[in-house]
Amino acid sequence: MLVSLLRRLIQATFVLVAMTVIVFLGVNVIGNPVDILISPQADQAERTRLIAEFGLDQPVWIQYFEFVKGALQGDLGTSYVFNEPALKIILQHLPATLELAVAATLMSVAIGIPLGLYAGLRPKSLPTRIIMAGSILGFSLPTFWVGMLLILCFAVYLGWFPSSGRGDTVTVFGIPWSFLTLDGLQHMLLPAFNLALFKTSLILRLTRAGVQEVMPQDYIRLARAKGLSNRRIVAVHVLKNVLIPVVTVVGLEFGSIIAFSVVTEKIFAWPGMGKLIIDSINVLDRPVMVAYLMIIVVLFILINLVVDVLYTILDPRIRLNAGRGR
Repeated sequence: MLVSLLRRLIQATFVLVAMTVIVFLGVNVIGNPVDILISPQADQAERTRLIAEFGLDQPVWIQYFEFVKGALQGDLGTSYVFNEPALKIILQHLPATLELAVAATLMSVAIGIPLGLYAGLRPKSLPTRIIMAGSILGFSLPTFWVGMLLILCFAVYLGWFPSSGRGDTVTVFGIPWSFLTLDGLQHMLLPAFNLALFKTSLILRLTRAGVQEVMPQDYIRLARAKGLSNRRIVAVHVLKNVLIPVVTVVGLEFGSIIAFSVVTEKIFAWPGMGKLIIDSINVLDRPVMVAYLMIIVVLFILINLVVDVLYTILDPRIRLNAGRGR
């Protein structure tokens, strides 16, 4: 277990180094931020001074090594627009994105797994056909269209939920959280549901496929022969085996929610990292763009490590195979 985890950490280090090169070079070929940040009436001397101040007069490889040197010290650069550390700006918006991602993930798991179990255990029933048809809609409907439809129905016509913003927050350990207030929960529900719709359909169909694969297995027949109740068979034998691929998908999809919640945050004016990165791209705020992408890379690496650990907990065969490999 320890050797496997150490091997994963070494692999994660190489991935992180490779991504710093890709991210930094990729961002630096996008336009010239000076053209946006400085007035068109400014003379050449002012342009030269600003370029030197941002370090844009240096070769790209020198800029990269300066970036790596600063990153090792926790400095990912200073925002051109806010004139504050880019990492600080990202971390200020991270809690809003995290709580939205957690809410969407919990919602998709709470809905997707029970419906998937039902659809797998009763594949020919009428409710199962309705559930599977609904999952197709969840896959097919565009996120931006569903978001606007939710706002139109539940915020404009019915007036049940607010259409934008984060609502009231409660500060805990210096971090504002909106899920701790009723107003914050009301603001969170629509964007969280919008993010959860596709994930729910994915988890539902994956759970259903897992149930249909597990039910004909010999150990299920043996459990029935022992006289175990259907509830115990499903809870102990079926669900545990079905959860192994589901955990992987939930982990990766949680990372994708954090990374790609841009559309939802923009539609609902949710003040998270997604909205911040769109605003930063519009003004070519390179340090914020690089900091955002590096935070996303680190989050995906950490999520993969957590998923690997959960694998070994859910499936002892993984530990046995690792031991034989050594």
